[in-house]
Amino acid sequence: MSPRTARANSRAKVRQWGFSLIELLVALAVFATMAALAYGGLDSVARTRTELARKQDDFRDLMRGFGLIERDLRQAIARPVRGNYGEPLPALIGSSGHIEFTRTGFANPLAEPRSHLERVLYELDDAELKRGTYAVLDRAPATTPKLATLRGSVDTFRLRYLDASNRWSDTWPPLRDAVAGSPDLLTQFPRAVGE
Repeated sequence: MSPRTARANSRAKVRQWGFSLIELLVALAVFATMAALAYGGLDSVARTRTELARKQDDFRDLMRGFGLIERDLRQAIARPVRGNYGEPLPALIGSSGHIEFTRTGFANPLAEPRSHLERVLYELDDAELKRGTYAVLDRAPATTPKLATLRGSVDTFRLRYLDASNRWSDTWPPLRDAVAGSPDLLTQFPRAVGE
């Protein structure tokens, strides 16, 4: 075989294994299209994941708030208190957007000289669900609750109270009992508190 024939054969082999410029451009265009589609899909997944995390945080806050209300109501005790001006307040007093009651189970790990009872309240204030606690049960004129926000951006917070006759009321104690002058008005509890 002559050297000229050998060079021609080697060029033919190179052509068999090489890519033309058009083939490379087509491959790059296909790869760029697939990368753009993959990026769009990954971006959508990332946005969905961020939104789901935000919704999960909202749901966790909501469940935490309901859990606190439920825990406090389970520990409610029939202990009336004195208001800021010495007036007697029922152990549980409520309206459709506010509830205040005395509860037991106020932890005292340092054995301080104080009661294990606590006066708590829940209310909707400026689209925020707030939980308040009083430092003392029987208040002085300037006593105010220490408020903590449980959840922001609350549209509605509505409570109802079930009496012994299985009637729902928007206030507790029911107005009809207050008018009738029920003797156990201060220590009376509803059968249920609902939303």
